[in-house]
Amino acid sequence: MESNSFKHVTVLLQEAVDALISDPAGFYVDGTFGRGGHSAKILEGLSEEGHLMAIDKDLVAIDFAQQRFADDAKFSIAHGSFSRIEEFTQSRDVHGKVQGVLLDLGVSSPQLDDPSRGFSFQNDGPLDMRMDTSCGESAAQWLAHASEKEIADVLYTYGEEKFGRRMARAVVAEREIAPIETTARFAHIIKEANPAWEKGKHPATRAFQAVRIQVNQELSDLEQCLDGALEALEVGGRLVVISFHSLEDRIVKRFIRKHVKGDDHLLQGIPYTNDMLRCRLKDISKKVKASKGEVDENPRSRSAVMRVCEKIA
Repeated sequence: MESNSFKHVTVLLQEAVDALISDPAGFYVDGTFGRGGHSAKILEGLSEEGHLMAIDKDLVAIDFAQQRFADDAKFSIAHGSFSRIEEFTQSRDVHGKVQGVLLDLGVSSPQLDDPSRGFSFQNDGPLDMRMDTSCGESAAQWLAHASEKEIADVLYTYGEEKFGRRMARAVVAEREIAPIETTARFAHIIKEANPAWEKGKHPATRAFQAVRIQVNQELSDLEQCLDGALEALEVGGRLVVISFHSLEDRIVKRFIRKHVKGDDHLLQGIPYTNDMLRCRLKDISKKVKASKGEVDENPRSRSAVMRVCEKIA
């Protein structure tokens, strides 16, 4: 079991589970197990007939889950990206019958706080950043071969870093001197290339986010997962998504709006039914933010945004 030094505090715990569970005997999916905060709360709300399937890329999370819920027959876990949700639900013969899908996006505190994972500039460690260490290339490996333009594009697109070109030039110049293999060296290169530090924010924050998203294909995986979750849900099933930065939330918001609005290529001025418009979702609530009390207890919850929708077709 994982050390308490890497403890994770679950964000919007009660709010998410309350929004998710409509039938205690239903089949639910926690697409981002993390350290099981939401999963444990969901299991509390299920009857003996209910079941929760969790998904996680992180092998440490898989091991943690198998130990923590070893004696709970209502729980199972799949190793892999949540982008494979259709595959996982099909293999359990519940595709199109799922009553709720929960996605708590972003990086868990144990991943951020463990220097050996390479997600954070706070402590020096190997520059890895992979959520699934069993496959793919690390951040160090990607930075070693990516072109200057590719690095700049990633920093701008995924980190919204306006000094991405300067930083990319610095990375390419520094890797000619020696490979960039540690978080401390990468953070130092970015810091030196950043001419305008934001108050209260480390100058490498945006760059670390951008490279992490690139290495883990987080946004493309999210888009695939949302499409897959819609197909996996039964009519009346809920999709609950908690995002932590604007890029994620924008994708979720657009996805919900698209399927709430339906087909927008029909003739204007003519009344259409929901069936004719092919509307597939209804918005359940306005976006939910963490309370002041939760933010005071867990500052990482400050940026959290929860959106909830229900499948109608």
